[in-house]
Amino acid sequence: MHHLLSGFTKDPFGSSASLDVNPFDDPFADQDSVNKTPQYSPEIAASRTADLERRERELERRERELHQKADTIRKQGRNNWPPFFPLIYHDIAVEIPEASRPLITRLYLLWLVLAGTLIVNMVACIFVLTSGGSDGIKDLIVSIIFIPVISVLSFLLWYRPIYNGYMKEQSLYYYIYFFFGGWHLVFSLYMLLGIPSTGSAGIIQTAQRFSHGAVVAGILGIIATVGWAVQGLGNAFYYRQIWTHHTAAGHTMEKAKSELATQGAKSYFTRG
Repeated sequence: MHHLLSGFTKDPFGSSASLDVNPFDDPFADQDSVNKTPQYSPEIAASRTADLERRERELERRERELHQKADTIRKQGRNNWPPFFPLIYHDIAVEIPEASRPLITRLYLLWLVLAGTLIVNMVACIFVLTSGGSDGIKDLIVSIIFIPVISVLSFLLWYRPIYNGYMKEQSLYYYIYFFFGGWHLVFSLYMLLGIPSTGSAGIIQTAQRFSHGAVVAGILGIIATVGWAVQGLGNAFYYRQIWTHHTAAGHTMEKAKSELATQGAKSYFTRG
């Protein structure tokens, strides 16, 4: 009887299992979690390491660029060109995007060839005069005038605009370059011919000096002729290349007019 009563008094809700256990849980879930291993492998670890290293290099590169820009800002108050009497700031390595630096560097070298050719041309005209050239005086005077006028104008009217064009990628500078650069190509052809009394010791003048036995004047004429040909052909080649670039970049005359209206000529003398 006692045992029977104890059976009735026993907690009917009692269980050997904890009430915290969800009866609907998968009984094999714990076993699966035990059997599972972390999904990492040497390849994944190496990939993540490489990614971290790449990000570190990118951060270092950006930091260097920021330092470089800071140096540029600090230097902008100091003109450095021309070296003997600095009037403007000119630094291809700092101001021109890396992809365009080779092109601008070659254009600058062509401008230097032009400046050197003007000097050689003047010396050749001196020998044209001393060797009995019919218009020697006129050739010498014009060749002397060409040195400061052409060298300065060529720098300001076609080299500097394309320098600014690639630095700022603004349409206005490209069209300034195309206009004055085109005239420079015509001038180069004119000087290459070497017509007497034009201040050029080009082909015709050189041929006349050799026909008169003036060897020194003829040799100097050859040097001047080669100079006119090199800088002229070089500028013609890059003129076409720059035209292709400006078309691909979407520069238009409408954009150039808009830039001129909003910025005016002031932007020509400023950087950034």
